[in-house]
Amino acid sequence: MKKLVTLIILSFASQMHSYAQTTKAGFLIGVIDTIHSKVLNEKRIINVYLPAGYDPKDTIKYPVTYLLDGSKDEDFIHVAGLIQYLSFPWINQAKPGIVIGIANIDRRRDFTYPTTVAKDKQDFPTTGSSEKFISFIENELQPFVIANFKTTTNKTIIGQSLGGLLVTEILFKKPHLFNNYLIVSPSLWWDNESLLKFKPDFSNLSKLNIHISVGKEGDVMVRDAKALFKKLQAIDKAKLKTGFKYYGDMKHETIYHIALYNALKFVNDLE
Repeated sequence: MKKLVTLIILSFASQMHSYAQTTKAGFLIGVIDTIHSKVLNEKRIINVYLPAGYDPKDTIKYPVTYLLDGSKDEDFIHVAGLIQYLSFPWINQAKPGIVIGIANIDRRRDFTYPTTVAKDKQDFPTTGSSEKFISFIENELQPFVIANFKTTTNKTIIGQSLGGLLVTEILFKKPHLFNNYLIVSPSLWWDNESLLKFKPDFSNLSKLNIHISVGKEGDVMVRDAKALFKKLQAIDKAKLKTGFKYYGDMKHETIYHIALYNALKFVNDLE
């Protein structure tokens, strides 16, 4: 019996070795670019998903989705797959598009503005550089994407948790940077909810699409997400098309994919 088991193991090992030798093609879903940021004084990795049929030589241009937490071991793979799925002709819930996944180095540094709360500073010792990170997106990343890929002017940004906080900050302070803002479980509790007190100026914009999602993630996070939605609804509804969805059966760890699925459909229905 022992001899038989040994023979089976050796046979399996031989098959795997043979398979490894004959399998030469990889399974690629995108490309990896590196940008040296003068603003951040560091190199940043950008993961890029290009839709099927993308050809830099033709005249077809594509909308671009900018994804925070866009590392390959974070949200890039499942979000790129979701956008691919929704753009299949037989699904037709989104247009084929490019996904730019911004890989993290220090998300607590990049996604938060300075706080006056001592505990925030203690828990997030590198905090407070969102202004620089937003400048990187505006002045380095977006020009890089426009210069290197076939893009339309339709730009979406996606963020969850601290990423949702950053997306809200961009919406309030630099709303012209994107057309669509998809905000999931935003950490608006940051700095005693000071961002909710900010008065954004949308007077020079024609139209923005905004979708906010939150799950059963604690009273504060739910309250703040609803407050953000209410604040935006009070602004000119011809300029801001705002959606909101509460997922009472979802937690912070499980909400993202289904929330994003519905948010992307919401945006597509408005276009």
